[in-house]
Amino acid sequence: MTKPKQSGAFSGHRFPPEIIGYAVWAYHRFPMSLRDVEDLLAARGIVVSYETIRAWLAKFGSHYAKQIRRDRPRVADKWHLDEVVLPINGKKYWLWRAVDSKGDVLDILVQSRRNKRAASRFFRKLFKAFGAPRVIVTDKLRSYGAALKELAPGIEHRSHKGLNNRSEGSHRPTRRREKIMGRFKSPRQAQRFLSVHDQVQTIFRPRRHTLSAAAYRQTRADAHWIWDDITRELKAV
Repeated sequence: MTKPKQSGAFSGHRFPPEIIGYAVWAYHRFPMSLRDVEDLLAARGIVVSYETIRAWLAKFGSHYAKQIRRDRPRVADKWHLDEVVLPINGKKYWLWRAVDSKGDVLDILVQSRRNKRAASRFFRKLFKAFGAPRVIVTDKLRSYGAALKELAPGIEHRSHKGLNNRSEGSHRPTRRREKIMGRFKSPRQAQRFLSVHDQVQTIFRPRRHTLSAAAYRQTRADAHWIWDDITRELKAV
């Protein structure tokens, strides 16, 4: 039997783009391990090893995340920033995350420090991608204020432990995945995985409690249409 010829970014792969796209989606959408995704595909008659799925994730995950960022609606002008510790191989790293007032994750950055230099690096990354916001809300870490004073003194900075910081709640899915994965193996792995995971969660996990049943179903259908459209774009590359 002749193997089907794939096109675009999927050229050279034995499985159709729809199966690869489904595997990438399932892994990042649900708290599943690679072997869980392997079993999920096997239940549908698709025999593929978890190592092959790992290779798909490494190659195509960033493509999907990039397209989601490109097509996302304009971000809100109020951002919430927070940092949380990530233990990796016995050493402390810090996951910096920015979320807008709608609850959408803007970006993340894994760094070994949480000083002024680290805060400045994260701000530069955000400003380059989204421009400058009107308001930034953070915790009491002084590194935020010192970096903003130097980079963008005109931005209103609110720093108080009593303020509602949306980014703190956005760390919970990370903790769940960290447990399933048996902790991250390296800062590079954490950065690569979370930069994709957060973008997938942004479109597939809307703030359901704010939506009616009909609106939620439409939002879910739109998310799947976006995903399928990205797969079609990758086929045409």
